[in-house]
Amino acid sequence: MIVLYPIKEFRFPVVAECINPDFFDNKSAAEIAQLRLWEGNTEKDLGELFKIEEVQSPEAIEEPAIMINGNVSKVKWIGARMKRGQIIIKGDVGMHLGEEMEGGKIIVHGNVDGWAGSMMKDGIIEIHGNAGDYVGAPYRGSTRGMRGGKIIVYGNVGVDAGAYMMKGLIKVYGNAGQFVGHGMHDGLIYVQGNCNGRAGSCMTGGTIVIGGFMESVLPTFTFEGIRKKVKIEEGEAVEEPFYLFLGDLVENGKGKLYISKTKNPQLSNYEKFL
Repeated sequence: MIVLYPIKEFRFPVVAECINPDFFDNKSAAEIAQLRLWEGNTEKDLGELFKIEEVQSPEAIEEPAIMINGNVSKVKWIGARMKRGQIIIKGDVGMHLGEEMEGGKIIVHGNVDGWAGSMMKDGIIEIHGNAGDYVGAPYRGSTRGMRGGKIIVYGNVGVDAGAYMMKGLIKVYGNAGQFVGHGMHDGLIYVQGNCNGRAGSCMTGGTIVIGGFMESVLPTFTFEGIRKKVKIEEGEAVEEPFYLFLGDLVENGKGKLYISKTKNPQLSNYEKFL
């Protein structure tokens, strides 16, 4: 395992696509130190910004593996397009974590900035903190978001989580901002906490599950009934009553929006349509 320690508090953004098991594999610590990255507008060696140690990996950690100890909230594109291995980050991390990743696993014991898992194709990202806006979402102007894999956030997420999602699973155990699953095509998003609203706007397919409070449902969704439980993934289901809405009708959508009946008594007026 390669362990990285930031040698200073970064003032300028650091573009570090080279912090990736695919680049580190079969390289010595000295060779890894020579990988190139950008700090602001200056190109540097990785070893100029990070102390690099090579240590024996615990048996539970697959190879190749990278651990980052320290605050890297200014460091972007860690694990971008990675295909295998594991990255463990003990601290906050910057934007574009795991962007377009194709395999492997990233675990963060801290908070993550925007676009975590943007357009990812496979693999797993676990965030034991909060995540910023656009989790799993594409860049503005694109309509092809997350294509596979799994993102688990144990804290809160910002706006547009899972926007234009094509496939995969996003689980949020905290609260979510507005526009969860905006333009969603397929896949599943589960928010255990509250949602600020407008969930599923412009969705054409897929499933969104809101386990907490959401004040209202967009008028372009139709009420389908009440379900006793909702399956999240293989071996996991939430067994409580949910209101089921279908939409977004503006897009001739067939998406499913489940909202907790217990946490949303303000939606009980829909029951008169049963």
